Amino acid sequence: MSGTLTRTDTTRSPSPVDICPTRNGDLLAINVTIRQDPLSVTLDGPAIFFIAILLILSTQLLQPSTVAFLISVFTLVVFVHNDYQNYLKLGPGGTPATFAGYIRINWFKLWACRDPFTPLPADPDVQPAAGILREKPLPYRCGLRPKVVGIAPQRQVDQFGSRDCYLTLRRILESHSRNNPEELGIGTSCFEKHGLALFSRYPFNKTCQGEICHVHNSDYSMHLNLHPDDVKEVIEKGWGQRHPLTSQCFLKMPVPKQFTMVYAPRSMDELKVVCQIIEAAGWWVSAKEMKLNVMGEK
Repeated sequence: MSGTLTRTDTTRSPSPVDICPTRNGDLLAINVTIRQDPLSVTLDGPAIFFIAILLILSTQLLQPSTVAFLISVFTLVVFVHNDYQNYLKLGPGGTPATFAGYIRINWFKLWACRDPFTPLPADPDVQPAAGILREKPLPYRCGLRPKVVGIAPQRQVDQFGSRDCYLTLRRILESHSRNNPEELGIGTSCFEKHGLALFSRYPFNKTCQGEICHVHNSDYSMHLNLHPDDVKEVIEKGWGQRHPLTSQCFLKMPVPKQFTMVYAPRSMDELKVVCQIIEAAGWWVSAKEMKLNVMGEK
């Protein structure tokens, strides 16, 4: 555990630029990396003429079944190339940004959760028996949910939170670890292999090396582990959704079934709610309630 719980202060400023609200309601330019391009093939006049001639010749020289096969292969190659480029544009995550990693993720897609907004089924064996958020329910998140894509990595592609909120959240997590050094530690995410994460040194509910949560420095969203009741509260109030690999199937998934995405906070008021969710995650993993200093003071 000592190798994981090291402090990290590194932040990254990707591009292009997006506009988001700050704590004062003003607009702030921030940099983001997440972009997903639709599948499109644009042809100019000469290209259309060349392809038309090629199709005419191929129908004369080849069997129709062979022509249909070649067209299908070409279409598939274009689709896979576009999909692979979109996978790379999600940025670094728990799966290597290689074609082998892309193939692995597409295998998991076959078994992924089809509806990330359906809460986890009841589990009579879970301990503690009930979640903690029912003691202080979350408010409803304003507006529509952001668009979320990918599996590993899983990222928002719009409604990026403010950089002020992201940097404040990092300070809060670091301060929380410093104030509870016997219980908590800060380090690089065990799930993502990138990004700042908060760990429990003595986890009650097992996660990857006791990881409570981690923050993504590309879209400012986060992943955390929650009691099933609290996952339900987060989903129903619009603050997040289940990770695609929390589906119940015969495969051993690389994330716990309580693994949940929480959307990037867009304001300091939303950051306070996100901190309440992080407290619930800490309680679930550590079986101990510890309050965060929301302002990140020493």
